Amino acid sequence: MKQTTNSILMIRPVAFRMNEQTAVNNYYQKVLDGLLPATVNAKAQQEFDTFVEKLRAVGVDVTVVDDTLDPDTPDSIFPNNWISFHQNGDVALYPMFAENRRHERREEILDLLEEKGFEINNIVDYTSAEQDGFFLEGTGSLLLDRANSKAYCALSPRADEELFIEFCEDFDYAPVIFEAYQTVGSERKLIYHTNVMMCLGETFAVICSDCIDDKKERKMVLDNLKENNKEVITISEDQVNNFAGNMLEVRGADDKRYLIMSAAAHQSLTAKQIEKLEKHAEILSSSLDTIEACGGGSARCMMAEIFLPRV
Repeated sequence: MKQTTNSILMIRPVAFRMNEQTAVNNYYQKVLDGLLPATVNAKAQQEFDTFVEKLRAVGVDVTVVDDTLDPDTPDSIFPNNWISFHQNGDVALYPMFAENRRHERREEILDLLEEKGFEINNIVDYTSAEQDGFFLEGTGSLLLDRANSKAYCALSPRADEELFIEFCEDFDYAPVIFEAYQTVGSERKLIYHTNVMMCLGETFAVICSDCIDDKKERKMVLDNLKENNKEVITISEDQVNNFAGNMLEVRGADDKRYLIMSAAAHQSLTAKQIEKLEKHAEILSSSLDTIEACGGGSARCMMAEIFLPRV
């Protein structure tokens, strides 16, 4: 199984704003005072377009789909939470915590991918769990080590343990389960998505091990990474707040590896961390300030990796 892909799905926003329904447990979101909603959306679109241009310039195959105004989906820019694509032609659809995010699942996106020559053999649909109040938000909640058939998941209100285990059974992954925390005021609160504090590359892993408060769990996660010969590059909680955990390794022209992140994440890294990362992949960063502030997500969340076979 391949760990990285050259093909990415991205959704261009039309009414991007801070989603009040997700802010209840995403502590990375901020209100940008004094900006009209139209201004926020225009800034997000500009950041999005520049980001796509940079990806395409290095040979990443980006499929861009425009969001629709109706229904209202302020977070549609983060498609990796509702869908994942797999090498055997399977597509997984995930149950979403915020009601207004459930409208992001659009069947015509699958039709469009088939028109582009991707093969979809089977849809594995977990969305009925929403009715019972259980959620698992795609590759936000799940970090897939596809090559080694392991899935990492930090449990949270948006990542249910039983659902995660069901996913692992269906897709043949060994589950690695833990809890990850961030400091909010004077409290330690669960981090809403695993991919905010951790990134899995082909030959490396970026992780804020300080977020895993339980020492046994921390050791277990690190042991799992080392067992698969990943170079572990640790980041601080402050760097997590700058979205340094929210990176994704992709392939560009001639199969060259790129590590994609935001400008804020890039700027937060130390020279030593950059040196370690660049042994594995070339860093490509782009300014996503508005998207990060209002959306509480960053570069990795904006990219749904397409591993589907080509017809």
